[in-house]
Amino acid sequence: MVRPTQQLHPHREPVTVRAAATVLLLRDTDAGFEVLMTRRSATASFAPGAYVFPGGHIDAADEAAKRIATRRPTQSRVQRTQAIAAIREAFEELGVLLAHHADGRPVSAEDIAAMDRDDTAGTAFADQCAARGLVLDSDRVFTFAHWITDRDLPKRFDVPFLVARMPEGQEPSADESEQFEPCWVRPADALARHDAGSFFMIFPTVRTLQRMAAYTTVDSVLAACAPGGAGEAPLWTSCPRGGLLKGADVRYMEHESPFGELALVCPDGQMLHALDWQSEQPVPLLKNVMRLTAPNPSAMTGPGTNSYIVGDAATGYIVIDPGPNDFDHIGRLWRATHGDIRMIVCTHSHADHSPGAAPLQALCKGAKPPILGLSSAPTARSSARFTAERELQDGERLVLSGTDAEGHPLTHTLRVIHTPGHAANHLCLVLEEDGLLFSGDHILNGSTTVVDPPDGDMTAYLGSLDALDAACEAGHVEFILPAHGYVIGFARTAIGMLKAHRLKREAKIAAAMRKLPDGTPEQWLPLAYDDVPERMWPVAARSLAAHVARIRQLTAT
Repeated sequence: MVRPTQQLHPHREPVTVRAAATVLLLRDTDAGFEVLMTRRSATASFAPGAYVFPGGHIDAADEAAKRIATRRPTQSRVQRTQAIAAIREAFEELGVLLAHHADGRPVSAEDIAAMDRDDTAGTAFADQCAARGLVLDSDRVFTFAHWITDRDLPKRFDVPFLVARMPEGQEPSADESEQFEPCWVRPADALARHDAGSFFMIFPTVRTLQRMAAYTTVDSVLAACAPGGAGEAPLWTSCPRGGLLKGADVRYMEHESPFGELALVCPDGQMLHALDWQSEQPVPLLKNVMRLTAPNPSAMTGPGTNSYIVGDAATGYIVIDPGPNDFDHIGRLWRATHGDIRMIVCTHSHADHSPGAAPLQALCKGAKPPILGLSSAPTARSSARFTAERELQDGERLVLSGTDAEGHPLTHTLRVIHTPGHAANHLCLVLEEDGLLFSGDHILNGSTTVVDPPDGDMTAYLGSLDALDAACEAGHVEFILPAHGYVIGFARTAIGMLKAHRLKREAKIAAAMRKLPDGTPEQWLPLAYDDVPERMWPVAARSLAAHVARIRQLTAT
């Protein structure tokens, strides 16, 4: 858990969310299924001018309307109320009524014309339906997604995106106050028009249509929402986070690369953090943590190698992974620390991590900071040689201490965890007071690390993942700071997914070996990495070799 005193921005309580519901009405056509959308008023207080799906707040009357609504056995009370609210909103805004007569007859145009669509006057919606003997088809409304409005916005909603088939024989008619221009559109076409600037949609609408575009028929959409063994649940739940990219607002879901960094730097949703990759200035992540990315972008390093600076003016600094021997990068590290570097730590010996250590040390005046880490093993390549001035022990703590401006003691403690696998001399560090894991190349954001024998070992790599998971659990670690890419959130989930990915890949390699028992790694590679671009196969071949060695070791025992 990050110390509040180390957050860059003052705590700000996000606006309380309000319960709402929206419904995507769908119909099949020869060209593919379509969804019904409308344009919001240009003066609306939320998403003015945007094309949306009908929906709105959940009222107390929606709960009471259950007396005239159907229900699936697996549909919870909350889901049923949400469905009723969506049915009501579709009627009020578009004149579409998901209901039937108690005797089974469908709702007619005359039924709808005789009812009052204005929710601010006249008889309540449920009472009007009851008076005409109508039953609401809430059992035909399914949950597709669940969105919670971003923390930075002045109005926030907790809203399921529901789906239902458009009733036959009905035509939408906008209320001309909240909604205008009802239109049927295929998800892919709506997205194309949005990209062209002629069909403005807000983030949750865009992402929902992107997911929905993968389906071909209304039945396939509804089947995807059908209850499973554990009952009914949305396909996903998301409360996005926003940041700045090229000066513009951008938003991301939980599974996307920048989300964890935004959660660390702006936990209350402040739209202040720039996500642009650059190598000129350190990027503050906390008051006591900065990242400076080396100017060495490539297919192997992503945007570049991240050097981390831990500490502050009161305690001095530890530099983690000074990077390649790049004159400008080393100079920027020295200036960012004002030359007050107490220790230099290399997570491993590879050429984009450790060569900058000695030149950075040489810049420091007075007492030279020791270069710490694990010296490279004999198995290391000639380009990845490193000798530590002091070997770090597993579990050892590196401590920075001082007093803050108010005279209070201040401590930053990095605990060493030996993590062989990517390299024989790899280590990671946990910043104990703030629950951060500096993962070096063991865990990356946006890609998986290469395990290259003989210095890399897949069995050791997987064992180190288990050690990191245990450390995250014990130390309440929430964020991982990798040597390449943005900060990763949901630390233990990320580790679990990474291990599962490795074992899944290993299963594909084992299957390829069984299919071609007399084959070679070059023949197994296309079978085991058929989901990876062919241009990356030379790199993948290294990890394949590590998996093959592990499989043979397991088979032999």
